[in-house]
Amino acid sequence: MKKLFIYLLLAISITTIAQEKTRFRKIDSLLTYLNQNNKFMGQLSIREGDNVVFSKAYGLPESTVQPDGYTKYKIGSITKTFTAVMIMQLVEEKRLKLDDKLSKFYPKITNAEKITINDLLRHRSGIVDYINGDSTINVMAKVSKKEMVERIAAYPSAFEPNSKAEYSNSNYYLLGCIIEDLTKVSYATNLKNRITSRLKLRDTYLVDKVDVNRNESYSYLYNGTQWELFPEWDMSLPFAAGGITSDANDLTALMRGLFNGKLLKQQTSLDEMTKLNQSYGIGLVTFPFGERKFFGHTGGIEGYRSVVGYYPTEKLGVSLIVNGENFSRNDIMIGILSIYYKMPFPFPNLTSLKIDEAILKNYEGTYASKDIPLKINIKIEKGELIAQATGQSSFPLNAISNTEFTFDSAGITMLFGDKTMVLKQGGVEFKFTKE
Repeated sequence: MKKLFIYLLLAISITTIAQEKTRFRKIDSLLTYLNQNNKFMGQLSIREGDNVVFSKAYGLPESTVQPDGYTKYKIGSITKTFTAVMIMQLVEEKRLKLDDKLSKFYPKITNAEKITINDLLRHRSGIVDYINGDSTINVMAKVSKKEMVERIAAYPSAFEPNSKAEYSNSNYYLLGCIIEDLTKVSYATNLKNRITSRLKLRDTYLVDKVDVNRNESYSYLYNGTQWELFPEWDMSLPFAAGGITSDANDLTALMRGLFNGKLLKQQTSLDEMTKLNQSYGIGLVTFPFGERKFFGHTGGIEGYRSVVGYYPTEKLGVSLIVNGENFSRNDIMIGILSIYYKMPFPFPNLTSLKIDEAILKNYEGTYASKDIPLKINIKIEKGELIAQATGQSSFPLNAISNTEFTFDSAGITMLFGDKTMVLKQGGVEFKFTKE
């Protein structure tokens, strides 16, 4: 009986391992499929607790030199999470208070006497975003911190401080300057001493120009027939708001270290960071996936797009860095998480028929159903059908035939007839009629 019990446990263990391998093979197959069809280049890391269970990078399909799990990419605004952690460390060290006024450091900034450190961290300052709100900024030109602070000080206030939240890179540029002012050493040195050395992150640092000899990767733009190099910015501009380079393994390690107490001593500091006010925490936002709520951040700079998320209940960290985007990063993450959680996820159909616009015009309009209290609006944009359900985001429809269209990421199929439409999803059909 004892031997039978041992054999049973062994069989269960082998079955579980096989299922895990199948799950990760399917994730790899999805990313390989997108990569080979010129839809995606980048890197993925999945971390369970302290263990990386999946790590792989995908480069130029035709290149003989391919990236790996240690290839580095610019991560854009995920830099803000690093900056926020360092600010909270200074608060714990009693060298700074969250309610300190910006006027203590930069009194010439508009409303500096009203803006707190907490307002900067949570994007509630009213300071104009120097990247997206200043049309005169030259992303290719080097700029000193003195020049940038003077530029930011010249902006009029966009709104009364702490009256609402509005994302602004200026907030985190100023926070980076404050870190240097208080510590009397560079942001890069603080990053090393306060975060990367503590967590043994070997691939995370402030970047200047991409150096392929250091296993750093450029970003690319797909021109319709091939990938082209995306022009590099001068990295003096993003600084503490977006200047870090890293890899996906280091990003999941950052989130693990943050949530298991390796970076902040007091639980109250993490509680403060994860407390949301109009969607913003301190250097963190949330991403829902079903009933799960991941904490993390997204980033975008040049042709790079990045995201890192951590689900504390399961101690699960996921990071996707994209350096060649020709497919929705959000849809790729939905696919990765759907497969990870063993949910149905059909691979997207990457071949789309070109349908005569006269045929598509017959399908434009608003459709209603007796089966569900939901209306769907169909319209044409750039020669393709776009669908939008009541209260939801719009999504493109991929043509399979003159009458059949799909949205693969959500497993939706739409069949159009004469002023009718049948929507199929999850094995269920709903009949709609054009109003």
